[in-house]
Amino acid sequence: MGKELVVIIGGPGSGKTTIIEGLTARGYTCYPEISREVTLEARKQGIEQLFLEKPLLFSELLLEGRKKQYHSALAEDSRIVFIDRGIPDVLAYMHYIGDSYPVFFDQACREYKYSKIFFLPPWEEIYTADEARYENYEQAKLIAAHLTETYRSYGYDLIEVPKDTPDNRIIFILGHLL
Repeated sequence: MGKELVVIIGGPGSGKTTIIEGLTARGYTCYPEISREVTLEARKQGIEQLFLEKPLLFSELLLEGRKKQYHSALAEDSRIVFIDRGIPDVLAYMHYIGDSYPVFFDQACREYKYSKIFFLPPWEEIYTADEARYENYEQAKLIAAHLTETYRSYGYDLIEVPKDTPDNRIIFILGHLL
């Protein structure tokens, strides 16, 4: 078996970070979501909400960051690398806000392919907002719908992770890989 680049997707507050942290604690190679990094970097430069103020620039920075993550993941010694959100997430968010984007966004989704996609469905009981997550639960559900639609449009079969304890969700994911 070759290298597996496994992406965990889902709307805001669906449990992605908890799953990635759990996989990391078990010794798996994991790449965190980079949008917080991009947002914090913009704040240092005086742009409070880059996604709201300059959505295309934000998306371009995310796209570049996710391409770098992809190349880094390929270079890892580990057979399986987990990534919190993939390149098609960028397009899903652009669709969500109704923004158009240059053709190179679409080309990146076609060029950079992942092995498996695990989808965490919206889950109101665990949803919380914070300073980097300004969407409400209804918006989170809409984003989740755009994510599934976008990934499927690039030919991915999504594996839906059941709503369960973080440990059971991780066991479910690993059971589809090992």
